[in-house]
Amino acid sequence: MIQPLPTSATFLVLFLVAILAFDNLVEMADCWILDTSSLAVRRHRSLATFSSCSATTTLLHRSIYSRKNKYSSVCLAAAAKEREGFVKVSRRFGTVADPTEDGDTDTHEYDLHYKIVRPMNLSSQMAAPLVVLHGGPGVPSDYLYPLADVVGDPTPYRSVVFYDQLGCGRSEEPTDPRNYSIDLALDDLDFLLKKLNLKQFHLYGQSFGGMLAYEYTKRVAEREGSSLSGNGSSAPKCLSIILSSTPTEVKMVEQDVNEILARLREKDDDESTLAERFRLECQCRVASYPEPLKAAYDHAGSVWKGTAAIPDYAARPPTKDAKRMPSALVMRGEFDFVSSECICGWKSTLFNHKFVREKILKGCSHHALLENGVAYGEIIESFCSEYD
Repeated sequence: MIQPLPTSATFLVLFLVAILAFDNLVEMADCWILDTSSLAVRRHRSLATFSSCSATTTLLHRSIYSRKNKYSSVCLAAAAKEREGFVKVSRRFGTVADPTEDGDTDTHEYDLHYKIVRPMNLSSQMAAPLVVLHGGPGVPSDYLYPLADVVGDPTPYRSVVFYDQLGCGRSEEPTDPRNYSIDLALDDLDFLLKKLNLKQFHLYGQSFGGMLAYEYTKRVAEREGSSLSGNGSSAPKCLSIILSSTPTEVKMVEQDVNEILARLREKDDDESTLAERFRLECQCRVASYPEPLKAAYDHAGSVWKGTAAIPDYAARPPTKDAKRMPSALVMRGEFDFVSSECICGWKSTLFNHKFVREKILKGCSHHALLENGVAYGEIIESFCSEYD
């Protein structure tokens, strides 16, 4: 005969059930907000050229990739739950060379594509979501999608938010170059974070994406530190920032790249093999060209792309009255064309605190995620967990 539970035990069970029920309600509310705030059905361009986003197909594609990288089946099953959609970002320009006294402007709206892996955990109190900024400019998020498979230990739980910046991938690509700048890209990021109703998050940027991540956190710190910020509005809280293979200056990294190319030409002057030799030397040191990287370059932007779009970028420290920026992790591969000199400024002068950590990934280069995904994910997850 089953004995009834003591009163205290019964109360504890009911209390735990209530907590779980509340957590599920919050997660359901998050998903409803995403559904109502995005154009999940309509597409700017056909997704037929990309991998299908159904759970079955996603799981199949990731299973093929994981067998090469030894990811667990548990990770794959968790990563199959995805949500994607669009948000509208706007651009405003004067209708003539010199706007009228009335300030006539021409406003355009464009679709910005996002994808969330494990969307039901966006509001989790255990692990804040990781927002991912891809590089380029103009190289979409495809090559970073494997990050969702390796972040989390032992079972992926953290939500991961990807989006294609305007001008590449699944997002629209306006032809007018006035639509593009670092400041406008920061406006888009700010808008997306608010549309997704994020309260707190970790920010990750790879290569150029790291520049955006730094500039975003600097902008928020300066805005919140200014005496003019007492308007009651505030950005979602960034708990930490991760800069992966991100140089502090474009001219510095271009000089390093030119030296590497010159050295490769000295060994072999065959220009037809130069790009592949450069890849194997310092970009992605795996025998076969990774499919995620190929997919990203196949759908790269053509209007605002590469370092030619940002030739004079050089990171500058925040103003003296800025609030403390988030704690930072700076990563690079041992053979990365982004040299140690290219990243030293992040730790020495650019953040307004000393909580900047550096990590070198042995045997890796610029795309360490695609070379040693498990180790890469463990480093990121461990760092994020410190600040959850």
